Amino acid sequence: MSARTSDPGGRKRQLKEMIRRLHDGEPPENVKEHFKKLLAEIDSEDISRVEEELINEGMLREEIRRLCDVHLLVFKESLHKGKGLAPPDHPIGILMEEHRILLEYANGLVNSLAQLRAAGGSALARGQLEHVHHVIKHFKASEKHYLREENVLFPYIEKHGVTEPPKIMWMEHDEIRRIKKELYSLAEGVGNGSLAEWAVTAEPVAKSLAEMLASHFNKENSILFPTALKIIKAEEWDDISKGFDEIGYCCFTPPRAELNLAVPKTRSEEGLADGEVEFKTGSFTLEELNAVLNALPVDISFVGKDDRLRYYSDSRDRIFVRTPAVIGRKVQQCHPQKSVHMVERILSDFKAGKSDCAEFWIDLAGKKVHIRYFPVRSPKGEYLGCLEVSQDITGIQKLKGQKRLL
Repeated sequence: MSARTSDPGGRKRQLKEMIRRLHDGEPPENVKEHFKKLLAEIDSEDISRVEEELINEGMLREEIRRLCDVHLLVFKESLHKGKGLAPPDHPIGILMEEHRILLEYANGLVNSLAQLRAAGGSALARGQLEHVHHVIKHFKASEKHYLREENVLFPYIEKHGVTEPPKIMWMEHDEIRRIKKELYSLAEGVGNGSLAEWAVTAEPVAKSLAEMLASHFNKENSILFPTALKIIKAEEWDDISKGFDEIGYCCFTPPRAELNLAVPKTRSEEGLADGEVEFKTGSFTLEELNAVLNALPVDISFVGKDDRLRYYSDSRDRIFVRTPAVIGRKVQQCHPQKSVHMVERILSDFKAGKSDCAEFWIDLAGKKVHIRYFPVRSPKGEYLGCLEVSQDITGIQKLKGQKRLL
């Protein structure tokens, strides 16, 4: 179903007024009483689009995020409760079931750490410690949950004109990752002192994660997912399912979700006839060209001069996740909000001819990754776009001496 274009009775204007009053500190109950009639008419899409407009009008994204829980407190009677929102094998059904399981793990972790703190060095404590490590393993696996949202679901929501709510949710993903990273670091040092002392340190971090997940999942279940179901077309959900399959699922995702595991074609492969692509220095058939690009020992992505992602190589061991859903997406929306200003600066310098390369190197999952950006220009110097090249250089850094061909 397409988004509503009309605004009977100034619903959006009243909703904006309500949110502004909440942000100014007015008690939720006061606002609720004043706007009782409006609350019977609004839905998740109204809230998403009004928050979008408020940010475009100058309200800080961080401020919207900070008071989202207050919004939900006021709107809860008018919003879908989440249960039965989508079938179990639907992308939204899968995400919501993972929400339920992850929240169970988070609350279980808090309970285990409390028991571990109380049990000290007893046999019971050892059993609780095993459970802690079991839960942490699942939290590490849950990264695919967030990657599916960021790289498949969010781009489709953005294509239908709702861009700010996904950005806010991505900000929260990064906060969840920060807390989990702190928890993993603590787990690595579990043998450096008494279990009870370790649990005293780890328990507040686990509580912080449980609270963050509960708040975040509530926002997605109550506002973002119902909005997605309303604005994304029925035929698009098949492509979203394929994108989900390509990224994969968590080790705890119910088996019923693991459908259609064939890798979908990228849009650049569809509808292209066989033939040769001629270059100044030679030629390829389309099949050969695609195979060569995917065989390169680097990941490449091309962003056109309009800042939209046009192409990515589909190599076997990609460093960063990409799915066909991101084709046509603004490159600024493919990065966490905290790094968007750097992306803007790089592109601005390329377009102005001030720079011919930008490079970074990071540590990622035990690898040293070298990331470089290059402006792509025509023979006349016209800016055509930007090429991103990412390479795992862990093994290259270890090379010494020489190794001849034979």
